Amino acid sequence: MKELSKYNIDIYGLEDKQYAYEMESGDAFFQELEQDLIEFGHFKTHVVLNKSATMIQLNFHTVGSVTLTCDRSLDPFEEPIDQDDRIILKFGDHNEELTDEIEIINRNTTRINVARYIFDFIALALPVKKIHPDLRGEEEEIDPLDEAEGILVYSSGDAESEETEEEEKIDPRWEALKKLKGE
Repeated sequence: MKELSKYNIDIYGLEDKQYAYEMESGDAFFQELEQDLIEFGHFKTHVVLNKSATMIQLNFHTVGSVTLTCDRSLDPFEEPIDQDDRIILKFGDHNEELTDEIEIINRNTTRINVARYIFDFIALALPVKKIHPDLRGEEEEIDPLDEAEGILVYSSGDAESEETEEEEKIDPRWEALKKLKGE
């Protein structure tokens, strides 16, 4: 927990103005979070905190790299990270996450820890397919649905005969309504 305590920001007693924080960490950060997505990496985060009477707005700029394992070759590689994100913490009677960007925190909260936010932003910046940079130039596996410009539909019947069949088949509920109308 010593590593994550570097990410504590005391908000009790802060005036309504802007504050800036610099945070830097490495492998110990990822190992202490008890997650399996990222084991190694190094990053710096610049946090700008804007405090007002009703909320705190946190702007994060994270730069660094993490070590990932290639999905194809299983070789480790460095993935660069350069991410800008924002969180809004509104003061309320309880703690609740409203959206990905807005949370309610108890107005009696004296300290917030931004480590979870930083990790979430780094994790969301990672590519879905973890491909080593040396292999990215090779021909990528192309999904046939991605390169199709339209959808081809094959029919075994004649198109004109299908239209006339549809006109001839009238829903029985409409037939009953036509009788009421007097046609």
